[in-house]
Amino acid sequence: MNSRLQQRLLEKGTLFGTHVTMNDPVVSELFGYAGYDYLWLDTEHTAIDYKEILSHICFARQTDTPVIVRVYKNDQNHTKRVLEMGPDGVIFPMINTAEEADIAMKSCMYPPFGVRGFAPRHAVRYGVDDVCEYILKGSLEISRFIQIETETSVRNLPEIAQNQYIDGFIFGPCDLSNSVGEHGDVFGAKTTALIEESIATIKKTGKLVGVSIGSTDAEVIARWKRLGINMISSGVDCDYLLREAKRTLTTLATVYGKDA
Repeated sequence: MNSRLQQRLLEKGTLFGTHVTMNDPVVSELFGYAGYDYLWLDTEHTAIDYKEILSHICFARQTDTPVIVRVYKNDQNHTKRVLEMGPDGVIFPMINTAEEADIAMKSCMYPPFGVRGFAPRHAVRYGVDDVCEYILKGSLEISRFIQIETETSVRNLPEIAQNQYIDGFIFGPCDLSNSVGEHGDVFGAKTTALIEESIATIKKTGKLVGVSIGSTDAEVIARWKRLGINMISSGVDCDYLLREAKRTLTTLATVYGKDA
């Protein structure tokens, strides 16, 4: 695991992050100054492009905040382009089998461990850093996460979890609930049972157990804590903005005695 994330985990016992989905890299800078342990930069469900990924990483680096990029698919060439920009970690969505997990992990590492092609850019400050040291050490310190988002993934988790190069397993509870017919009910009986089963498997590996949620509600977060989560990504940039904008509008209308 990346040394900065590992150090923060050792110091706190947990890692707290939030989701960046908006294109402007100032969002990452702002959240970095807020003090999160890491930022989850999402490219699976957003319009963030390659140039903007690099900008987000650069802006967050000014605040010394690690950036973990969720790639939009488990693809060797796409992953390689993201890694060349120097993120602190990558998250692979919708990993359902040990074979898919193996492909994801190998795409992050150079031979003999993987199949990553060589040509880092921002990752080695365009050649300021020693490229051989990056190959042998720096590239292996990139945090590698997979998401558990389907019942199939849970059933295959004992085999998936044997992959030694996976640093952490992150639940996508909405998709997981959808896969068992409990659409959006992330604490439904079937979904909870699958999560508890998965956590028991993951705990045996000693790896991080994470979750990605949009909610910032204290009770919701407490429920995930009780389940044994030690890496939680909570809240989304656009929701923060909209919620505060609506609150301010309501305040204005109340003070002036008008409808919002």
